[in-house]
Amino acid sequence: MSIKNVLLVDDSVLTQKQLSKILEEGGYTVKDIAKNGVEAVDKFTQMKGELDLVTLDITMPEMDGIQVLEKIFSIKPDAKVIMVSAMGKETTVQQCLSMGAKSFIIKPFYKSKILETIEHVAAN
Repeated sequence: MSIKNVLLVDDSVLTQKQLSKILEEGGYTVKDIAKNGVEAVDKFTQMKGELDLVTLDITMPEMDGIQVLEKIFSIKPDAKVIMVSAMGKETTVQQCLSMGAKSFIIKPFYKSKILETIEHVAAN
């Protein structure tokens, strides 16, 4: 499955800008950005047929990444989700992977690592 359209979920405007730029430079289309978990679930529900990938921050207001991940999988069990985390959240990342997330990206971002991670998820 090729990955083209991405829903970016993060409450940090700086992260949104950095990740959007990296994704677009890598040839991906950021279909939309959600700034919290509730908004993420709403946007995913509306666009699930258009999306190939969700990048999902773990720590957010209103609904955290783990709760959003559960909701996304209840809507579309085969969704491809890459978790986004700051250093020090390894146990939470492992929990998300055991729930079905395909991979994770650790902040700070490195363009080559992000694009490599997406290519790996697309191939599997």
